[in-house]
Amino acid sequence: MAFGFTPKFEQDLDLNGLDPQHYLAIALDTVKQLGWTINYISKSGFIAFISGGLFKSMEQFQIVIHDTKVFITSKNATSGMVDWGKNKKHVEEFTDAFINIQSSLSEKQLDEKIKELLPVFESDEVDKLALPPANFNDNVKSFASIFIPRPQYFITPIIIDINILVFVLMVISGVSFFEPSTKDLIAWGANLRGITLSGQSWRLITNTFLHIGVFHIVLNMYALLYIGLLLEPYLGRIKFATAYLLTGIVASLTSIYWHSNTVSAGASGAIFGMYGVFLALLTTNFIDKSARKPLLISIGVFVLFNLMNGMKGGIDNAAHIGGLTSGLIIGYSFYPSLKRPSVLKLEYVTIALLAIVVLSSSFIVYNKIPNDFAKYDADMKDFAGNEAIALSVFKLGEGASKDDIITALREKGIVNWNKNLLIVNDMDKLDLPSEFAVRDYKLKQYCNLRIRSYGYITTDIEENTKKYQDSIVSCNIQIRTLINDLKTSN
Repeated sequence: MAFGFTPKFEQDLDLNGLDPQHYLAIALDTVKQLGWTINYISKSGFIAFISGGLFKSMEQFQIVIHDTKVFITSKNATSGMVDWGKNKKHVEEFTDAFINIQSSLSEKQLDEKIKELLPVFESDEVDKLALPPANFNDNVKSFASIFIPRPQYFITPIIIDINILVFVLMVISGVSFFEPSTKDLIAWGANLRGITLSGQSWRLITNTFLHIGVFHIVLNMYALLYIGLLLEPYLGRIKFATAYLLTGIVASLTSIYWHSNTVSAGASGAIFGMYGVFLALLTTNFIDKSARKPLLISIGVFVLFNLMNGMKGGIDNAAHIGGLTSGLIIGYSFYPSLKRPSVLKLEYVTIALLAIVVLSSSFIVYNKIPNDFAKYDADMKDFAGNEAIALSVFKLGEGASKDDIITALREKGIVNWNKNLLIVNDMDKLDLPSEFAVRDYKLKQYCNLRIRSYGYITTDIEENTKKYQDSIVSCNIQIRTLINDLKTSN
């Protein structure tokens, strides 16, 4: 069991007369059959990553050939101070598999593998495995490389950087580092049905770069880093960026379709989309068969665990499902162009068609989602208009006749208060939070008190008596109390 800030296991072996190029060819074949992901190849060796699953540390496996020696290192690539013997186990797995593969390869097969590696052996690029051992500054630079775009890892760091930049700007502006308020999240572009459907469709994208506290962004960026390192080299920049943005939009749309009053923010919907893309590709023959099974298990466990965990309160599982489903569809759509990378036209046509289909479908769904908040706001404007007409009765001049006042009380007053009662009854049928039901109940009381008050006033004028004055005063007191309650609850 290794312990340290970066737990690792090292072993030195002799080439035993084997040519370095032959050793490298066999070693690379061994790693592929073990299902490990090769990240870097040079004349003197290679670096591969061993995926243990999202909630298990990822290990970096490295081979360096120098003179007649082979230097093997397996170390934790992500986190953890104890490796529980995993790094030693990986080295043993490799050496055992190497012996079996070496004995099974014919000279002809080995020569063919050497020919495949000729571009590497003839390359003039600097061999970073032949450089001196890394010092502290090098380790800092290595960590910083997570955030720096480079070939085969270009879009992922850009997305990570944008998410972190947005979070830093939020904190600088005064938003809570640990638990941002709903008001702050909405101000920064969070997704909420009533607001998003009211002409602010841009929130379907902005909310995917917004996070609810430091723990939220750390977990999401780790998951994005993990899938980015595995998937982006297969997809390339354009397809990776396209898949991320399209699945993010679908995830956000699914969220507001499913939730009428949930504030949604975070990259997890789009990240689930990328896992969906990878799952789709892992069920095809695009990825080497030896690597498929361990990756399929790892990614599958992550997806199932998080979907089950999403059943708890406070997690937007609808966005996860929307992202995952759209990711699966996009992954299968990418398959033909990935199998024929030389046909650039096929790649561009696939991307264009996907964008058209996803965006047009999203537009249709966006306009079909019932916006009960917007309906409520429109109803309240109608309510206020009827109320203004009903109250205008009390602005009749001194020259108004008795009959004019009675007519106005009945036809402008009572009629419009009854209209408002119908409006409030309709608002009760809307899918809104419980506090709206409480408000509607008070509005009904308010309308009924106004109708009763106008009735007393009308009868008092008709009979030319003051016997209803106490009832009118009582209604007015109750009306003022309700108005104050409604103002307080707004």
